[in-house]
Amino acid sequence: MHRLATILTVLTMSASAAVKIEKTSYQGWPNCYRISNGVVEAIITGDVGPRVIRYGFVGGQNLFKEFKEQLGKSGEPEWQARGGHRLWIAPEDPVKSYAPDNGPVHIEVRGDTIEMAEPVEALTGLEKEITLRMDASGTGVEVTHQIRNAGQQPYEFAMWALTMLAQGGTAIHGFPPRGHHPHDLQPTNPLTMWPYTNLADSRLKLLQKYLVLRQDPKSTGDAEKLGSYGRDVWGAYLLNGDLFVKQAHAEAAPAAYPDFGCNFETFTNADFLELETLGPIRKVAPGETAAHTEHWSLHKNVRIQKWDDAELDRVLLPLVTGR
Repeated sequence: MHRLATILTVLTMSASAAVKIEKTSYQGWPNCYRISNGVVEAIITGDVGPRVIRYGFVGGQNLFKEFKEQLGKSGEPEWQARGGHRLWIAPEDPVKSYAPDNGPVHIEVRGDTIEMAEPVEALTGLEKEITLRMDASGTGVEVTHQIRNAGQQPYEFAMWALTMLAQGGTAIHGFPPRGHHPHDLQPTNPLTMWPYTNLADSRLKLLQKYLVLRQDPKSTGDAEKLGSYGRDVWGAYLLNGDLFVKQAHAEAAPAAYPDFGCNFETFTNADFLELETLGPIRKVAPGETAAHTEHWSLHKNVRIQKWDDAELDRVLLPLVTGR
């Protein structure tokens, strides 16, 4: 259960009078915003970011990870994990991908939509923005990510949208449709490994149709990561009966994407699990903006009795393809 402080100011309501956006304090940050349709809610941070620090059912658990010792703080000289959902650039660079997002962001509310934009990063010359638009009913949220090149030279990068999930759940990623030999002879997708990827990891289960990765707070081993590609890619995370789903559409073939052709990646260690989607690598001219969109949804009382293809088909496919 989360604890929201007293709502400070009601800013706007959508034309449908179902989506409400309010300024509030949250976890020590005084300038946060809550967007809700009465079923689900999301909290964005105005004092740091752009970040979405909470997404969950109203009154329910936060599916997103929160690093308690970093909440309510700002102004640090180095990048902070903090938790929640953020926007990076790929391929991963140990300096530029980790550009600090520890200062205030500009917030703009438009009906059922809230935009959060950081100042131009001194390190990269990029300006990052995340926009949330919530459905008037149900649990759907459209999340649009934009990065503007505010520098003087072209900049080559891929959009990288990362969602850090709370401890103790299980991630599921669906592969593209499977086929049969000798009818289907062409490859459908990469399965990318990192130097620390361990296919014998007890947290990992590879099925014919799915990749399953369990977050284990008691894990004492190395981190685990795998990447893949799908034309309509998705990842899900099941935690205490609530299922978070994020989906994205590929704009191009795998060759255009970073990390040997990945537009989906999942990572875990003892502290959290991430579901990540990526856009294609592109050269962005000065003044131009790259964009990448995800769709989120939440589902209650989801139970998976057996971790096999048939059961995951039964439970997940109606939720993933139902949008």
